Amino acid sequence: MHMKKFLVLLSLLFVFSNNLFAIEESKIVDVMKDKVDRVIAILQEKEKTKLEKTDRIFSIMDELFDYKVMSQIALGRDWTNLSDKEKDKFTKLFELKLKNSYIDKLDLYTNEEIVIDNIKKLNPKRIKLLTYVIGKDDKYEIEYKFYKDGTSNWLIYDVNIIGVSIMQTYRQQFAEYLKNNSFNNLLVSLNDTSN
Repeated sequence: MHMKKFLVLLSLLFVFSNNLFAIEESKIVDVMKDKVDRVIAILQEKEKTKLEKTDRIFSIMDELFDYKVMSQIALGRDWTNLSDKEKDKFTKLFELKLKNSYIDKLDLYTNEEIVIDNIKKLNPKRIKLLTYVIGKDDKYEIEYKFYKDGTSNWLIYDVNIIGVSIMQTYRQQFAEYLKNNSFNNLLVSLNDTSN
C-alpha cells in the first residue's frame, strides 16, 4: 500500500506548471533524469522542513506540463461549455488540488530508486516516457505522456501509474460529479479541497 501511495507522489512531482517548459524530443530523457535526480536529492534532505522541500521541488518541476491541456482532458466535453474565465478558474483550482495532494504525500518517500528508461514514439505527435519506481520488494511502471505542440517541442499532458491515467481518473470523477451538481458546485468543492 505504501508503494502505491508513493507512486502517486512521484507522478505529482511533475504536475505543477505555471510556465510551460517545452522540451525537444532528443532531450526528453536527459531533462527528466536531471529533474528527478534533483527532486530525489531534496527528498533525502533530513534537516529540511516539508515546506522548504516543497518550495524547492515546485521551483524545479513547475515547468514541464501543459496544465491547461490537462485541465481540458480532466473535464472532457464539459470544458467546451465553459467561458474563458471559468476555464482559468478551474485550471488554477485543479492545480492547487494536485499540489496539496502532493504535499500530503511528501513523507511517503523512503529512498525508492527511480529509473528513467526510454521514450517510445506512439505517433508523430505523441510520445511516452517509461519510468520505473523500484522499492525493496516491488517494481512499478510510470508513463509520462508527451504531445508535440505547434513547434518542434514536447510537453507533458498525462501520467499513467500502473496502467491507470491520472487525467482519465479525474475525468471520470468530474463527469460523475457534474451529473448531479453544477459547475459552480464543482469549483466550490475544488476550492474546499485546495485550502
